[in-house]
Amino acid sequence: MTSALFTPIEIAGVEFANRLVIAPMCQYSADDGSATDWHMSHLGMLANSGVGLVVVEATHVERHGRITHGCTGLYSDHNEAAMARVIDHCRRIGTAKFGIQIAHAGRKASSQRPWEGGGPLPAGSDPWPTVAPSAIPFGANWHTPREATLDDIARVREAFVNSARRAVRIGFDAVELHYAHGYLAHSFLSPVSNKRTDQYGGSLENRMRFLRETAQAVRAVVPKSVAYGARITGSDWRDDGLTPDDAVALSKALKADGMDYIDVSSGGITADTRNPTGPGYNVPIAERIKREAGIVTRVVGLIVAPDQAEAVVAEGKADQVAMARAVLDDPRWAWHAAHKFGVEIARAVQYQRAAPKLWPGAAMRA
Repeated sequence: MTSALFTPIEIAGVEFANRLVIAPMCQYSADDGSATDWHMSHLGMLANSGVGLVVVEATHVERHGRITHGCTGLYSDHNEAAMARVIDHCRRIGTAKFGIQIAHAGRKASSQRPWEGGGPLPAGSDPWPTVAPSAIPFGANWHTPREATLDDIARVREAFVNSARRAVRIGFDAVELHYAHGYLAHSFLSPVSNKRTDQYGGSLENRMRFLRETAQAVRAVVPKSVAYGARITGSDWRDDGLTPDDAVALSKALKADGMDYIDVSSGGITADTRNPTGPGYNVPIAERIKREAGIVTRVVGLIVAPDQAEAVVAEGKADQVAMARAVLDDPRWAWHAAHKFGVEIARAVQYQRAAPKLWPGAAMRA
């Protein structure tokens, strides 16, 4: 049996063994931005999951750009050394390639970890001031961010560049900018959160300006041999928000700015906005971007079953499929999907005796 999902793909000269990607998943377990032993264990497990690419969680470009006190960063030498330690370990023991998503949380920064409530940090929990395109809170009872000055915009843009330099030194195979989920870049793009009247607000062209300037500046320091892309918002799922038309326009612009791929997600612009809950709800948007922007396209969002993921790639709706919680639920998802499609998959030698050819129990699994 042949499988589109398990065919290799080359992006910017980097060959990935298959079309499966583990999406960034915040672990809220860092120490002042620095990866810890939890990351060593978590990413080490995913290194041997059988996917072609693992993308490290949203990793922030400045201390006050973190979502929570537990979020990773690449804004200091200590952050860089800690992340390098983890990635070096994963490369030694695993089969996957590794990318990193670099980010700034904007008005969603200074938040509690999810298991602490997930809301804004209260007084006494070391909250910090936040910044956004406009002084509009993320939701009811959230802190009001300061409207970004032109100096703030220039500082954050340079912080993205500096974090990208650190990512390149660590040796990541892919560098991805986080332009989705209501964080700083998305909040500049969306008319829901951006009410500016200067060159960074108003028209779609102006609202794209911060994203495009940052994309161009980071492209200048990321070698062509590294896959370079962005996670973008396909829709705000609001009548007054971003639409798939806007996502196509942004994708065309980012391709012109030197990006190699687009990762399609959606939602998150306000605390009370809810995404659809149907299987693969972002796939139609990704299909449009792939067709109309002519760029390598990845899609995420309630893609859970092997047949579902296979169809996305086989039918040309996206080039890669990314999963997050499905892999937390079953870290061997790729192994089981490969078995279903009769495909041999790379495994660490220590795990090869669990391959279908050597273990009759593989065929008995429910």
